[in-house]
Amino acid sequence: MIIQSTRFGELDVMDTDIIKFPQGLLGFPEENAFVLIPHHSDSPFVFLQSVSEPNLTFIMLETLNISNEYEFLLDDAVLEELHLSPDNPPLVYNIVTTAEKEDDMTVNLLAPIIIDTKQRLAKQTVLEKVPYQTRHRIFPEGTLKKMKELQ
Repeated sequence: MIIQSTRFGELDVMDTDIIKFPQGLLGFPEENAFVLIPHHSDSPFVFLQSVSEPNLTFIMLETLNISNEYEFLLDDAVLEELHLSPDNPPLVYNIVTTAEKEDDMTVNLLAPIIIDTKQRLAKQTVLEKVPYQTRHRIFPEGTLKKMKELQ
């Protein structure tokens, strides 16, 4: 299947690459089919590209790349809807907000993207009663500068 993307041009994707969001994403309820596109092989970032809207692309970060302390419980309804279990654990991503300065990039920890990798189903869920925010700094102040100095 060929999809159009403003960022990537024409993309040839397999039907099995498509991730279905039956309820869409927050703010985009009509957008329910996306593909994941790696930024590059050694990058923790991926792009979530809409299958039907060429201009709709999100930058995401897999949760494990953000913090080892990021934990939450999924509602039983979400577990059931996405067919998740200990034998079928979810893949969890968070949407990134870019900024003019790399140091100011943030990630939305309050509304993760939960993906069932077996059935290619996904849902963005809003967490309740958690200490997370929608704009969590990816690079604590000075981190990027220190990383660049070490290179």
